[in-house]
Amino acid sequence: MSLPRPDEFQPPPECPVFEPSWEEFRDPFAFINKIRPIAEKTGICKVRPPPGWQPPFACDVDRLHFVPRIQRLNELEAQTRVKLNFLDQIAKFWDLQGCALKIPHVERKILDLYKLNKHVADEGGFDIVCRDRRWTKIAHQMGFAPGKAVGSHLRGHYERILYPYNLFQSGANLLVSRPRDADIKEQKLQDPVQRSPAPTPDWCPSARRAKRMKYEVRERNTEGKALESGIFLFPSVPRVPVVVQVDLVVCLVCGSGGDEDRLLLCDGCDDSYHTFCLIPPLHNVPKGDWRCPKCLAQECSKPHEAFGFEQAYRDYSLRAFGQMADAFKSDYFNMPVHMVPTELVEKEFWRLVGAIEEDVTVEYGADIASKEFGSGFPIPNGKFKVSPADEKYLKCGWNLNNLAMMNPSVLTHVTADICGMTLPWLYVGMCFSSFCWHIEDHWSYSINYLHWGEPKTWYGAPGFAAEQLEEVMRKLAPELFDSQPDLLHQLVTIMNPNTLMAHGVPIYRTNQCAGEFVITFPRAYHSGFNQGFNFAEAVNFCTVDWMPLGRQCVDHYRMLHRYNVFSHDEMVCNMASKADTLNVVLASAVHKDMVSMIKEEKELRDRVKKMGVIHSKEAKYDHLQDDERQCAKCRTTCYLSAITCSCTPGVLVCLHHINDLCSCPVTNYTLNYRYTLDELHPMMNDVKQRAEVYDEWASRVSMTLEAKLEKKKGLPVFRALLSESESMLFPDNDLLRRLRLVTQDAEKCSSVAQQLLNGKRQTRYRCDSVRSRSQLTVEELRSFVRQLYNLSCSLPQAPLLKELLNRIEDFQQHSEKVLADEVPSVTEIQSLLDVSFDFDVDLPELPLLRERLEQARWLEGVQQANAQPSTLSLETMRRLIDQGVGLAPHASVEKAMARLQEQLTMSEHWEEKASSLLKARPPHSIETLSAAAEKVSSIPAYLPNCLLLKETIRKAQEWLQEAEELQVGTFLLYSMSFSTRVEVESAAAAFLQKDSTLTLLEVLCPRCEVGNVGSPKRKAKKGKQSPKSNKKKTQRLNTLSDVEKALSETKDSISAMATLEELRVREMEAFSNLRAANESKLLPTADCMDLRVCFCQKAPMGAMLQCELCRDAFHSVCVRDPSGSCETQPWLCPQCQPSEKPPLSRAVSLVTSLRRLGVRLPEGDALHYLVERTGDWQQRAQQISHSCNLPELEERPGTPPTLSRFVSVLSIPPFQNGASDVRETVNGSEKKAKRHMEREGSDADCRAKDKKHSHKRQKMNKKKQHRRPASTSSSPRSDFSQSDDSDEEMAVCPAERCQLPEGDEVNWVQCDGSCNQWFHQVCVGVTAETAEKEDYVCAACSLKDDNGEK
Repeated sequence: MSLPRPDEFQPPPECPVFEPSWEEFRDPFAFINKIRPIAEKTGICKVRPPPGWQPPFACDVDRLHFVPRIQRLNELEAQTRVKLNFLDQIAKFWDLQGCALKIPHVERKILDLYKLNKHVADEGGFDIVCRDRRWTKIAHQMGFAPGKAVGSHLRGHYERILYPYNLFQSGANLLVSRPRDADIKEQKLQDPVQRSPAPTPDWCPSARRAKRMKYEVRERNTEGKALESGIFLFPSVPRVPVVVQVDLVVCLVCGSGGDEDRLLLCDGCDDSYHTFCLIPPLHNVPKGDWRCPKCLAQECSKPHEAFGFEQAYRDYSLRAFGQMADAFKSDYFNMPVHMVPTELVEKEFWRLVGAIEEDVTVEYGADIASKEFGSGFPIPNGKFKVSPADEKYLKCGWNLNNLAMMNPSVLTHVTADICGMTLPWLYVGMCFSSFCWHIEDHWSYSINYLHWGEPKTWYGAPGFAAEQLEEVMRKLAPELFDSQPDLLHQLVTIMNPNTLMAHGVPIYRTNQCAGEFVITFPRAYHSGFNQGFNFAEAVNFCTVDWMPLGRQCVDHYRMLHRYNVFSHDEMVCNMASKADTLNVVLASAVHKDMVSMIKEEKELRDRVKKMGVIHSKEAKYDHLQDDERQCAKCRTTCYLSAITCSCTPGVLVCLHHINDLCSCPVTNYTLNYRYTLDELHPMMNDVKQRAEVYDEWASRVSMTLEAKLEKKKGLPVFRALLSESESMLFPDNDLLRRLRLVTQDAEKCSSVAQQLLNGKRQTRYRCDSVRSRSQLTVEELRSFVRQLYNLSCSLPQAPLLKELLNRIEDFQQHSEKVLADEVPSVTEIQSLLDVSFDFDVDLPELPLLRERLEQARWLEGVQQANAQPSTLSLETMRRLIDQGVGLAPHASVEKAMARLQEQLTMSEHWEEKASSLLKARPPHSIETLSAAAEKVSSIPAYLPNCLLLKETIRKAQEWLQEAEELQVGTFLLYSMSFSTRVEVESAAAAFLQKDSTLTLLEVLCPRCEVGNVGSPKRKAKKGKQSPKSNKKKTQRLNTLSDVEKALSETKDSISAMATLEELRVREMEAFSNLRAANESKLLPTADCMDLRVCFCQKAPMGAMLQCELCRDAFHSVCVRDPSGSCETQPWLCPQCQPSEKPPLSRAVSLVTSLRRLGVRLPEGDALHYLVERTGDWQQRAQQISHSCNLPELEERPGTPPTLSRFVSVLSIPPFQNGASDVRETVNGSEKKAKRHMEREGSDADCRAKDKKHSHKRQKMNKKKQHRRPASTSSSPRSDFSQSDDSDEEMAVCPAERCQLPEGDEVNWVQCDGSCNQWFHQVCVGVTAETAEKEDYVCAACSLKDDNGEK
């Protein structure tokens, strides 16, 4: 964005713009009084009527003809006009001497002769500037760049053009006579040296030769003329004695007639002068007319004509003027008129106004009488026919024909119609046509409405700055005011607003568009220009508040000798004569005005009588025209009294200028009066009586508003005064508005103060970043308290609020002290926060206190944790550090964080080191461990690994002590350890497969986890099914380490066997669930391609194998051993056969060898339990086979079970015959034997009783939130990659009459027969207690068993 040029116009700030509602717009005077406190600060304001207020244009366009004014833009501006006047005087000066003035150029710019002359005069004059060599300084002041020898050019131009003029102005060119003889010759010889003849401007080529020769001069008494001229021009020159022989033409300076070719003859008075006798001397004889210094002085001393606008020679119609205006603007800006930006027009206007060299002329149709051509607004009985919809505009108050003469306007009491004041004036503008700085007549209001056309740009200054604006203009253009003291009343002078603003005058602007009003206020100077062709209408009006200003304006006009538009005294007397019809406010204003008027009139009449005026008579001045009763001196319109003299009939003066009437004795004067003083007082009393009620009320209001300190009244007094004004129908004036405003402010302050006194914080912890809108800051509260005490009203809440402010300030001081403490107390901070809840004020200390409270609590927590090292774990330290990171930074927090971080780092280091010491293989010596434990003991924290290290050291030391007591020598102990290691390795070689990752204990013990069913989630759910058994268990065996620890802690083999038995029961239950799940999974469904089997978790395809134990399906390519496997054994998957199966005899021999060592190992207990379990199973199997007459197991088919190849999803799905296709590979007799084995075993011995509990399963507290549709019962496939909840939700009760129970808890029971299916307890008539204690066999399994027995 480019920066504006230094001389580019900068728009002043905008004035207020008001947009009244329909209710406010109904009464124009009420609305103007409402906005006056705001608008009078800027002098002008703009009012936009409500949308829809569009009066019709009623002016007769065809009948309207006018002669516009001619405006030359560069003559409007005051400083530019001063320059132009100066150039006119210079040009006239040289023209009278036969030379045509041509303004020179310097640095390609026209030389500003006015500025050059002014700067040289300010520096002391031409001689001083030359002597002190200040021409370079002059050039710099005029804006020329240094270093280009501009100063010498300026000197030459000044000496040639301005220096002779300044000599003429100072009178130095008035010549002095010198001797005729030798002195003349001597003078001629010295002239070329002593005087440098001044070069003259360019000669006019068409000028005639002005040299006069002797033979051209008529015979006359030149000597007498010379003597006479000498006496006139040079009184100090003595008379020249008369000689007999004289020259016909002689120089009036030297008295000689010689050097005839250098002798000039004046074209005005025919006096002769030598060119070298003139001051300054001339080089050549001028070719044009030449005037001598005497004639030059006479011509230049003639008074200038007062500046004014010329009238155009053409009479325009509205249409013709618009065509001319649009053509001018379009041609000037070279674009359509509606596309020219207003900003561009504004800057161009002020550029043209200040440019001397550019002469742009426009025309302005101003002050056209609406009475003659009709108003733009419709009027009753007018020629414009108003439609029924527009009749409302006839009586509308904003119709300018009605506004000036409405009752609230004081001008209604002026008897005469005043065109421009009480009757609107019309204005037709074009681009650049302007109205100059002025104030309205009698300092009245004015209102301007733009009917249509392009905008009008306004500039205004407030009324209080009127004198300041006048002073600035007098200072910058004194020459204009010297010739025209009332220049600003002539509406012919404008000055750039930027210039006025630079001198401190407040200026505001606005663009008035069509359909908008602009209101100017009393004594507000305003000016502006038109953006293009438009039509506006304006009128004046006066309100009650204008009355004092109106009288002040009359005195001001008297001082300026300016005529009055109407008589102010006459208007006041007219109002006083109708006192009964005045409203109380107007009556009060008239009474005050009459008091000052009668007082001044009495003083003037007394002074006149003292001066000797003895004659008096009554004069009906209200019957005379205003111009017939004007003061001959000050042009004031006389009404109450005037002085006349019989010597000058028709001439009168006001009582202020009695001495300016005539030269007759004062005793001849006559005092003419309209009313005697005795007649004026009753009129004043009538008005006073009318206004007394209001005056008494106004007096009480003024006293109440101006009361100080303890004399202030309470809010009820203000309310009573307002109520009285409403009941008495006092008009809405400044005093009432002020009373209403003070009362409203007091009520608001009272309400806010009461809220502050009663209010508490709504929440104990408000968000720090957002404060309540109703909350005040402390500074605002302090300001509010000051406002309470500055109110004109006394409020009882003020002292209470002051006390509250003192408490808040005490709170802030205490808070600052607490916040400055290094380690503040939590209790102290909390007490401060509790106190702050009583202050409904935005306190900046609260967020800091809350932050400090969190810091203090954290520091206290750190201190308490350090005080109890036994509970200070690593997790606690990390938690404290995480909390500390979220705190606001503070030195104490940073120190505590550093200490805690250091302690955590050290603790983590020793924890890790202790863990590595415990897991080291080979183990470290007990001395190394003891040294590490000794270092760890100095750390004040709870470290589990370090404690375990100490416990290990303690146990090792105890073990060493026991070993020393049990063994006499170390050799026996070593041999036992070696033998134990040999036996364990032998057992591992027998059971572990090659490259197996499993440990010996993991292979020998019953499995803790079986497939996916043994996940922690499944275990947790199963654990809920038998809560009573859980209470009996002292330890949960979930991992191999738990089993190893449990076996190590058992005191004898019996306890170890019980632990392993419990683990076996869990293993059998897990395998049973896994088998059921896998078999259900393989049932045929519609989405069989979603089935995931085998280790690869892919869909079934190709040759499939089914594990005999877990019943899961596997791809043959994924599980078949490439080296070949024994096909005589049932096929088990790698998960179900994790180890080798040595002969039973081998296992028995290993158990026997371990028993001989005298050392009990977990592996030994597990191997012992495995042997016993195998033997027990073998025994029970033989019993069942003998009782059922089953064939030997070795004779069963030896081919491993192979599933049929899976086909594509689009073909017939596999397993379409149900589970029988999968199970047919297993011999039916074997399954039957297994079922008989399980059922017979449950009655055999105690171990089988434990097994019964593992086979009897019950679902407890099962949640079924959504029941599956009936179609899902045909394919209860369970995908074990999903959660157990999904398995349970997909389960369907197979009971014939399932009741479909719903709810959060649905109890299930599993059949202990051959089907292993789950049933709702409520559907099969089993209670939860019965299902837990007894076996349940479903009806189908019972029938099968009965048939089998038969």
